[in-house]
Formats: sequence, structure tokens, C-alpha cells
Amino acid sequence: MSAMSNSNWSRRSIFRAAAGMAAAGTLAACGGNNGRGGGSGSGTNLVQYFHAYGEAGTEQAIKRYAKAYSKANVSTTWITGTNFEAKLFSSLLTKQAPDVFEFHPQLQLIKSGQVADLSDIIDPVKSDFNPADINSHTVDGKVYGVRMIDDPQFFYYRKSMLEKAKVEVPTTLDELLEAAAKLTTDKVKGINLGNDFTPVQGNVIWSAGADTLDANNQIAYHTDAVVQGLKQLRQLFTSGHVLLDAPTDWWDPSSLNQGLCAIQWGGLWSMPAMQKALGDDLGIFPFPKVGDNGKFSVTNGGWSMFVNAKGENVEAAKAYVKWLWIEQKKYQEDWALSYGFHIPPRSSIAAQATKLKSGLPAEAVKLFTDYGHFDNIAWDQTMITALNDVIASSVRKGGDPEAALDACDKKVDVELKKLFG
Repeated sequence: MSAMSNSNWSRRSIFRAAAGMAAAGTLAACGGNNGRGGGSGSGTNLVQYFHAYGEAGTEQAIKRYAKAYSKANVSTTWITGTNFEAKLFSSLLTKQAPDVFEFHPQLQLIKSGQVADLSDIIDPVKSDFNPADINSHTVDGKVYGVRMIDDPQFFYYRKSMLEKAKVEVPTTLDELLEAAAKLTTDKVKGINLGNDFTPVQGNVIWSAGADTLDANNQIAYHTDAVVQGLKQLRQLFTSGHVLLDAPTDWWDPSSLNQGLCAIQWGGLWSMPAMQKALGDDLGIFPFPKVGDNGKFSVTNGGWSMFVNAKGENVEAAKAYVKWLWIEQKKYQEDWALSYGFHIPPRSSIAAQATKLKSGLPAEAVKLFTDYGHFDNIAWDQTMITALNDVIASSVRKGGDPEAALDACDKKVDVELKKLFG
């Protein structure tokens, strides 16, 4: 879903931030209710953490689901602001830690014993989940999270603006730069890739035919094509054809809807609002190819539910997760399709998702299927932050991309040694 809904946000290292906050004595006063009661169930009190989704009705829906659970009192901490990860991870260092929380699959959470093995509740229905979602949550045959929603991200565009400027849908990064120039007027910018360009940092790698890590968990992103892609992003950033410092960032559809830009990076969650505002004057396309061996790419963001293995009520928390995210298909469908569009990770629910079966939503599902890149569980938060720094240094500040990637390599190598020895 919207704000902060994928693993490419511009974020600090969660553990570094958490350690700093803990040292300063900051606990989990994060907004919402983080007490240990307040639900409608009986017996055990459980707390679940969610970031504040941008779509209307999301907070009420999560609390409504929790209220329907009869075997425990489940209260919800709804974390507002832009630093969900720091607040979540600082709280995990305290006695106010949540029993259940949403996040993305990351290996260090497993290595540190922070998240519980959920294989026993997932195994009976494993075949009903998208295999890529299962794989991205699995380590040594054990599954450590339940995927709630898949959130593909791609480019939206105003058909009428491209037609007026005689611009074809770009298929290469070179063509994207040319399109942005032709689409820019005194009132409209050609393109919006987010205020700091970090939302597309993974796509520059994938569309250059590379990857973050290879099958042996070694660096795979430092290639000549990626260097060239970074140089092109720098060219785009300084061109005057990009909407920078927009009133709302990339995850919100307002900039495209209001005619501030002709092309905007965004998520599937925004599609209903965009279609309501723009009707048929809306199209989508994947991140274009970078270099001679380039490939189209689509980010698959999304959120998963985890159980705090260091909590006091692990079994009760697992029972709640099983009830809501395994057994209650009605709620799972509601969560995926009633508050923006998301792809249900369960095949049986996706098969009944009529809202995604035709028109532009069906095109989005096809992009997701053909070009989507799922979470790499070994690509952890420190690595994400190191790549953020590459974008800051080489794209926004104009530094040498080779030097920026060299610096990133050193940080990533340290992390890889921690994780794999």
C-alpha cells in the first residue's frame, strides 16, 4: 500500500537507528494504542504494529479484524510518520515490543532470533501461496512470515499528454529521458520518480540485466550497465524535466492526477484513485531497459506479517496470525482489494479477484507476472541504505558512480560476512 510500502524506501539502517534510539532511552511511544489490552477477546493480550497506510479505511479495517478475534485481546499500534522502521525496531529492544508486526523478509531478523518460524501454520496451505512469496520468506526450509499483499510498482502515464507531444511509450532508459524532455512544458514536468529517486534504485539494477546479489549471495549489482544507468539518472535529475519536491511523494497519485507531471512512478494501490480521476486517460509501463542487455522490470513491494519470537506470547501470536492471515479469506480479500488495489498472494483469493481481471488492473497483474522482482531475504536494511547512498552520491550530488558503488561494495561485503561468514 502507500507510504513506505516497499523495500526501496529511503530509510536509515533500522538497527543503527534502533540502537541509537534505545541508547537515548526512547521506547515505543509511536502513536496509536501500544498498551497490552483493549481488544474484545478474552485471556491473552496481544499487540500488533502497522505503519500508517495512506488509503482511507485501512486503520479501521485492521482494528475491525482484530476485534472479531475471540481468543485474545488484540490492540493495534498504528505508526504514523516516515520512520516506521526505526520505531518498530527500537520497540523490539524493549518490554513494549509488539507480539505481531508487519515488515519485509530480511535474513538478519531470522539470524538474530527475532522472528518466529511459522512453517507449522503455513505448510498446510503453502501450495496456495505464490511460490515466489514463499521462497522470499524461507530459510533452510522454514517459513518466517505470512505475505499479506503484493504491491507491484511501475510507471503511470497520461495518454493524452503523450499523444499531444507525439511521444511513444518508452522501452529504454534513453527513450525515457527523451520522453521526459518532450513532455515538459511551462506547467507540466515530464516525469516524477519520487523526490529522491530511491524508489527506482532496484529497477536500475534489474533493468540493466543485473541483480542485487547472485545465487551465491555475492555482489551482483556492480556492472558497467548499472554504472551507465546511474549516469543516465543523473542526467535526468539535472535536466529540468523531472518533478522534484512534489507536494506529495511518489506513492501518492496526486501529482499525476493534478497534471503536475505526465509520467509518474507509483504502485498498484493508487490505480483506483487514478482511474477515478483520469478515466481512460491512464496507462502503465514497466521500468525500461538499461543498456544493450537490458530487461523490463517491476518492483514487487508488499507487506508480510511476522511474530516476535522474543515475545511473551509466541504461541498465542501465531494462533492470531493463523486465524487472520491463513483462515479468514474474507478479511484477506477485503485487505487486498477494498483500499486501493493489491495482488492477493494466495492463488485461491487472486482467482476470485474480479477487480483485477480486466482492463488496466489486468495489465498491471501481467506486468507483475512477467517482470516482477520479489524481496531478496539476504538483501538487508544496511544494504538497502548503502544503495540509497549510491543514489544520493551519484544521482543527486553528481559524484562518480564507480566510486559510489565501490563504497557500497565495502558496506555490503561487511554485511554479507556477518550473515554468511
